[in-house]
Amino acid sequence: MNLLLVRLGALGDVVHAIPAAAALRRAFPEARIDWLVETRHRAVVDLVTAIDRTVAVERGRLGGWLDAVKRLRGGRYDVALDLQGLLKSAVLARASGAVRVIGFSIWHLREKTARPFYSDVRGAEGGHVIAKNLRLLEALGVHDTTIAFPLREVPSAALTTLRGDLGPETRFALINAGAAWPNKRWPAARFGELAAFLREACGLMPVVLWGPGEEGLAGEVIAASGGAAVLAPRTSVADVVALARAAALVVSGDTGPLHLATAVGTPTVSLFGPTDPVRNGPFSADDVTVSRYGACGCHYDRTCHERVWCLSDVSAAEVCAGVQRRLGTRSAHG
Repeated sequence: MNLLLVRLGALGDVVHAIPAAAALRRAFPEARIDWLVETRHRAVVDLVTAIDRTVAVERGRLGGWLDAVKRLRGGRYDVALDLQGLLKSAVLARASGAVRVIGFSIWHLREKTARPFYSDVRGAEGGHVIAKNLRLLEALGVHDTTIAFPLREVPSAALTTLRGDLGPETRFALINAGAAWPNKRWPAARFGELAAFLREACGLMPVVLWGPGEEGLAGEVIAASGGAAVLAPRTSVADVVALARAAALVVSGDTGPLHLATAVGTPTVSLFGPTDPVRNGPFSADDVTVSRYGACGCHYDRTCHERVWCLSDVSAAEVCAGVQRRLGTRSAHG
């Protein structure tokens, strides 16, 4: 059997699709399983050991689409599963030439226009998006609720550099202050207060992650920490996975590094505003989520249009208390 998974982006959503790939591999160990993803997110799919081939498509470029379709046609797929539910993902799944194209029912699609491109549909009522993805596999007779993230370990120059700077025995926490949506970004000053707490009360060295265009934001966090935090080296997706594996804790908003950390089992404390942690958050009952989703008036809108921003009343003290709960400690000595 030749199977195609379609999940183009974004990074966190791609991570949340990995358990579906793992379940397919367990159900069909001899199958060829490929994954269609946007080029900018292929790095994480390349780490998934359950996948045989990554097919990357350039976002927004017609030539890239045509090239991807040509490569997909050569796959001779028996089944394509669209885990995204957008018109573009459904069109690409159908254009792959797969005999069956499976997607979510019209009531659970982000774009209803995707429905005509599916030959089979399944409902996806409620719960976490990981569970929703796993339920789609029921169309193939796969009833597997196991959440697994088979990510290969690769050498990380960033981790080597950080270990050299901090010392090999230093325990550290990762802080991720950035996010693509402005209304997901907790203020840098409060992240700075949190960083000081992590070092003074928890005995952890705070290391501030940064992505493209975020080095200035990371610098603001470090300045607000009074020098308690240090800047992470430049990182790739594989580096973030390696750093998360080595970290004692990750604190972040709802964005890619948070979901990579939960995928490798690192303890997390996360902040959620416009997105629902029940649907998109860490799936471990041990992780701590500070949420204002119930008070947010901009659900799944990437800009805030309310008079008061929902995350504005989340204090550093509240997040520090969450860290204490997650680490199970009241101080560096307790």
